[in-house]
Amino acid sequence: MPITKGYKELVTEAMAVVKTYSVPEVLARMNDSAVQIVDVRDVRELTDGTVVGALHAPRCMLEFWVDPASPYFKPVFADESKEFILFCGLGWRSALAAKSLQEMGMRNVAHIDGGYAEWVKQGGPTETLEQQQARRKSKV
Repeated sequence: MPITKGYKELVTEAMAVVKTYSVPEVLARMNDSAVQIVDVRDVRELTDGTVVGALHAPRCMLEFWVDPASPYFKPVFADESKEFILFCGLGWRSALAAKSLQEMGMRNVAHIDGGYAEWVKQGGPTETLEQQQARRKSKV
């Protein structure tokens, strides 16, 4: 069966309808309690580190974690006072994910242009998984 719409077209369509932030725009909001940065990359990609303070929500589970009717629902996503800013490796999966969440009814979702690669390139703060776990334990 031939592919009638490729990934490039899907990503282009998503980029046209989702809010996209540049790395500097997200950096300016990192300490804003109304922002939750969400890493949608595969767990194997996290060995390279992640954005400081990011919540890991793998792309493959995201819709299930967002839907209150799902047995996998995560209450963090029910917080309508937050804006969820997604990122992936290059900004393609996060655009598709943000579009999917918008289709589910979320309006408080956006993504980072260029993803983690652009974040690192522009000097955005990162942390290892061990550092993230230690930081979270210290808040408890």
